[in-house]
Amino acid sequence: MTAAILVALTALTPPVAPTDLDEAQRLFYNGRYDAAEELTSALCTDELERLAACELRSSTLLFQIKRVLSGQRDKNKALKQCSRCAGWIAAFKAVTLSAQRVARARLEMAPQDHDVRFLLGKVDLNYVWLQLGVLGHKTGWSEYWEARRSLDAVLKQDPDNVRARVARAWIDYIVDTQMARGTRWVLGGGNKKRGLATVRDAAALDADPFVRAEAGFALWDMQVREGETALAVESARALARDFPDNEELQKFLAASAAHVSQ
Repeated sequence: MTAAILVALTALTPPVAPTDLDEAQRLFYNGRYDAAEELTSALCTDELERLAACELRSSTLLFQIKRVLSGQRDKNKALKQCSRCAGWIAAFKAVTLSAQRVARARLEMAPQDHDVRFLLGKVDLNYVWLQLGVLGHKTGWSEYWEARRSLDAVLKQDPDNVRARVARAWIDYIVDTQMARGTRWVLGGGNKKRGLATVRDAAALDADPFVRAEAGFALWDMQVREGETALAVESARALARDFPDNEELQKFLAASAAHVSQ
C-alpha cells in the first residue's frame, strides 16, 4: 500500500468509537478472549485509524493461543490437538503483517508520530512473544529489533509514556531471565530488576484504567514468575476488583488461599 493510497483510505475511514474499543479492552482484561476476538475482528481493518484496534486484536489472538499451550511440554502435539489454533495463528499473522504495513507507511510520511511508532513496536513484540515464548520457534529477530528501537524512540521523546515503559520493561525482563548469557549480549542486554521496578511504578500511577490494567497484569505476571507469592496475591486481588470475570485471577487466588489453609 503506497503512502498516497493510505492517506486516501484513512480519510474515508472513521476512527473506532471509544466505547467500542473500551468494551473490547474490558473483555480482554476479563479474560473473555473469544468475545474480544469477535469484537476486534470487526474493529480492526487495514486503515491507520484502526491501528489501535488491530494491536488489541493481535494481543487477543496471542493470549488465546497462549492459554491453550501454556504448560504443555509437547507444543507441536498440543497444537495438533487444538482445533482452533491453526485459525488463530493464521489470523494473528495476517493482522501482524497488515498492522506493520500500515504503521510503516505512516512513519515514512510522519516519523514523529510516536503513537503509531509505539503501536508498531507493540505489534512486533506480540509477534516475538508468540514465536519465542509460546511456540518455541527461534525466529522473529527482525521484529524484536524493530520493537526495541521503536520503544526506545518513543521513550526518548516521551519518558512518561506508560504503555511504552511497560512494553520495554518486558524486553528487559524476558531477555534477562529467558535467554542464555551469550544471547542476552546479542539481543542488547536485559535487566530483570529494572523491568520489575518499571512495571511496579507504572502499576501505581493514576493512569487510564486500561493502561493501568496493562501495567498491573504485567506486574502480577512477573511476581508469579519470581515466586513473590504474597505480592502476587496482592496484585491479583487489586486486578480482580476491576476485572471480576477473569478466571485466571480467580483460580490463582483460590489456589493461593487453599495453599495458605493447608
